[in-house]
Amino acid sequence: MKIAYFDCFSGISGDMCLGAIVDAGVSMIKLQKELKKIPIGSYKVRARRVKRAGFVATKVDVMQSSKFKSLRKWKDIERIIRSTSLSQEIRRKGLKVFRRLFRAEAEVHGKRFDSIHLHELSAVDCIIDIFGTIIGIDMLGVKKIYSSPINTGSGFIETDHGILPVPAPATAEILKNVPVYSKDIPFELTTPTGAAIIRELSAEFVDMPLMNIESIGIGAGNIDFKDAPNVLRLFVGRPERTPRSEWKPDVADGGPAGPSDEKVVVIETSIDDMNPQIYEYVVERLFRAGALDVYLTNILMKKGRPGINLTILCAEKRQEELMKTVLRETTTIGLRFYETKRMVLQREIRGVDTEYGKVRVKYSKLGNDIVKAVPEYEDCKRIAEKLNMPLVEVMKHITKGLNLGKKGKQTY
Repeated sequence: MKIAYFDCFSGISGDMCLGAIVDAGVSMIKLQKELKKIPIGSYKVRARRVKRAGFVATKVDVMQSSKFKSLRKWKDIERIIRSTSLSQEIRRKGLKVFRRLFRAEAEVHGKRFDSIHLHELSAVDCIIDIFGTIIGIDMLGVKKIYSSPINTGSGFIETDHGILPVPAPATAEILKNVPVYSKDIPFELTTPTGAAIIRELSAEFVDMPLMNIESIGIGAGNIDFKDAPNVLRLFVGRPERTPRSEWKPDVADGGPAGPSDEKVVVIETSIDDMNPQIYEYVVERLFRAGALDVYLTNILMKKGRPGINLTILCAEKRQEELMKTVLRETTTIGLRFYETKRMVLQREIRGVDTEYGKVRVKYSKLGNDIVKAVPEYEDCKRIAEKLNMPLVEVMKHITKGLNLGKKGKQTY
């Protein structure tokens, strides 16, 4: 499993992310080919080598040949992105970043989510920066992202709403519950777009994890400060805890090499007084905070009131943060927790050529034998939509082709 670490000592912006991605080894030709799947008119993306206070870095610029001023509201962005042929997972991640941007703008300006306009640069710049970063991360094979605490910069900036302090209100809103600081440079180092990207993609904001670095990308900011490098560093590699002999290209989330017992913590609470719409948000926050699994169970509580039992499975080191998340984000006033064990199989995702094209398949192994093979839901859904076939039929045909045989050998 590959991981990535964003070193935000000079802040983070959309173009810095894109520069770091390209500098880390992503092909501009392949990246632009994927970006062309987004129908946003005529534009050019240019990458060039620059220096920032002694650092050689890559600067990526988006140059528009036509304006898309209408692409400024959430409904416009959502319509464009959902119409693309990008993978479902990339569309989902991109829309989550944009949703966070719009929610922050709506909150700080006291407006409805569906009425707010994007103010930072143009919608085309934002789309290219956000989706270019997400696509590039996918091309690098990164499965998990970490980030350093974020330097926001200081001073004041001119905006459509007048002179505002740094960090800008939308940036500050996005970075709630994220470790930030302001040091050295009287300039806006972190933009709303950069903040939204790292807030959605990063699993944790910590010091650099123990890792074997395979590539380093350095993305340049617009301004060349005299005494400080205005760059974003991206480190890509593999976690040190995984022995080289066990490295596999697509092992899911660092799963163990074979079936084994591992100690986990179960956190539970029963809730009967919370708006059901909030559960989706809570579950997302819990997974982002490191939960191994989260599920909801319908129950009957005292006086016959219907309720929900919220259950979280996690590693012991994640317990405290997850419990704080539940207490902050739900109406509960208490939690139950206990240690237990679970047995897990080695999990590996491979791309398999099928009659419908390449499909990702999750294999589960017991020792050296493959005992389960399940096609990825999103790939099956994409095929069903493309061919106008029932999803259940697509999944049935692909699964049938993955017949493992008596000894667990794939026969597709």
